[in-house]
Amino acid sequence: MFAIYKREMRSYFTTPIGYVFIAVFLAASGFSFALTTLQVQSSDVSLYFQILMFAYIVILPLLTMKTFAEERRTRTEQLLLTAPVSLPGMVMAKFFAAFTMFFGTLLVSSLYFYPMSLYGDVNWARAWGSLIAMVLIGMTFISIGIFVSSLTENQFTASFGTIGILLALMIVAMLNNIIDSYAVRLVLDWVSIYSRYMNFTYGIFDFGAVVYYASICVVFLFLSVRVFEKRRWS
Repeated sequence: MFAIYKREMRSYFTTPIGYVFIAVFLAASGFSFALTTLQVQSSDVSLYFQILMFAYIVILPLLTMKTFAEERRTRTEQLLLTAPVSLPGMVMAKFFAAFTMFFGTLLVSSLYFYPMSLYGDVNWARAWGSLIAMVLIGMTFISIGIFVSSLTENQFTASFGTIGILLALMIVAMLNNIIDSYAVRLVLDWVSIYSRYMNFTYGIFDFGAVVYYASICVVFLFLSVRVFEKRRWS
């Protein structure tokens, strides 16, 4: 498992993917941070994190689109399937490599808070709560992207498929404003990734939301394993 993890991490820096992801992520986060805090002279970071969350929809598929799609395209998938590592270990190695890239870049972007703390009164409970939520949402989106990548050998198909699913999950929350049925709104609110995020923005650690995001992550990683179990014996 660790060998696959190292191989995957190395591939992010021997191909343009890793550099493109870091550049796009930092550019998007830096622009939105400047726009929502420095430009309006505010220390409220809630809008910044909301914009960043929607930016995830386009940015994170850059990390996941190649995880398994590239293996199928280059015909190296069979090497992975016959390697002395379990299928769950293989999938988790790919997941942890993508998560490491994402988490490291997110930590670098968190340095924006330092200059703001020197000149403004930052609500650290809301800032840390939102940051934790960003990690959980990023973890969830990465697991979805890995699952989509396992279904195709085309990186662009994997990327656009992931964007479509993530966009649909975010739109679900917006439907609550136009649906009259309470029962339907309750169901949509329960499955909505966005609504689970809101408690963190008030500095409240929502354990139920943590379980929810972790559950989605486990489900999609499990589905990825099932895809390869079926492919191994087909």
